[in-house]
Amino acid sequence: MQSTIKEAIQASIEAKTSLLQDAKLLQEIETVAQACIEVYRRDGKVLFCGNGGSAADAQHLAAELSGRFYFDRPPLFAEALHVNTSFVTAVGNDYGYDAIYARMVEAAGRKGDLLFAISTSGNSPNVLLAAQKARSLGLKVVAMTGQSGGKLRDTADYLLNAPSRDTPRIQECHMLMGHTICQLVEAALFTRPRTS
Repeated sequence: MQSTIKEAIQASIEAKTSLLQDAKLLQEIETVAQACIEVYRRDGKVLFCGNGGSAADAQHLAAELSGRFYFDRPPLFAEALHVNTSFVTAVGNDYGYDAIYARMVEAAGRKGDLLFAISTSGNSPNVLLAAQKARSLGLKVVAMTGQSGGKLRDTADYLLNAPSRDTPRIQECHMLMGHTICQLVEAALFTRPRTS
């Protein structure tokens, strides 16, 4: 067991080291953070969608923005599109599971808003349809994917493709990138209270 534990930690370190050494990806993280800042300065909103672990990541990152990250400040409008189970199950039943996120993007998204479309493969049908719907409505789309980018690569305005093909390592990189974006957004929009 110890060898498996060490291998998992080492693989995570290697993925994050690859991320740290990828100048293009680091610049894209900064660009996405700036896009979020601009959305909030225009009183817009940031939406998130994903499946399974990526749904958990979507909810986690939305909470960091709408709640707080490092310090107390006013909330920002951020929401994960799967949190209303009555909506998800009704739309899944009436229209099919692939339609759940596109339909909520149509309901909640407005021109100038931002959608984070999270899929480790980049090929999740419901996330792809959400990204397509978002683009058609004038939202910008951030794809958070694995190394290849999948089909989302061609649908998104911004691509945060974690430098791995291993789902757990991709998700760990997504959270690191997401937390970094939340930190940058919070620091740009609010003044951190001084501590005595």
